[in-house]
Amino acid sequence: MSELVARTGRHQQRYDDGCRLVAGCIPFRYRNYNENDDTVAEKIVEVLMINSTSGPGLLFPKGGWENDETVEEAAAREAIEEAGVRGDLMDFIGNYHFKSKTLQDECCPEGLCKASMFALFVKEELQSWPEQSTRTRSWLTISQAVENCRHKWMEEALKQFSIWLEDQM
Repeated sequence: MSELVARTGRHQQRYDDGCRLVAGCIPFRYRNYNENDDTVAEKIVEVLMINSTSGPGLLFPKGGWENDETVEEAAAREAIEEAGVRGDLMDFIGNYHFKSKTLQDECCPEGLCKASMFALFVKEELQSWPEQSTRTRSWLTISQAVENCRHKWMEEALKQFSIWLEDQM
């Protein structure tokens, strides 16, 4: 059982102009890479995706941005709650608009959302995390992730992440 607890409810959620504000990240690591190793080896990038609790396909961790936190804190929190990973939040990847099919409320009756997505370099995979009973983690290459993205907007975020990653290399 995890000592961490996932936040729930909508009373602390942020909204802007009829959109629910969401924060998330694309967790990544380098496979077969050792920071202290001087040998030259190709860095193979893998991204972490989680299963959807409402249907097929895979997702990146994301969720509501709450009033008592920055967007960066919300993105890092969602990575811990949904995917059980911690690391260094790198750069902002972009904002993505989408319509939630399941989450409409009085502040956002149309279910419109705006997600702020970040790159997260994973340094720790937790053995226990808040949503582990409903979430499965999968490390995938970027091309595998594109094939498995549940939502088109996440695929667009992944493409932007790939551009960002090339600039980092």
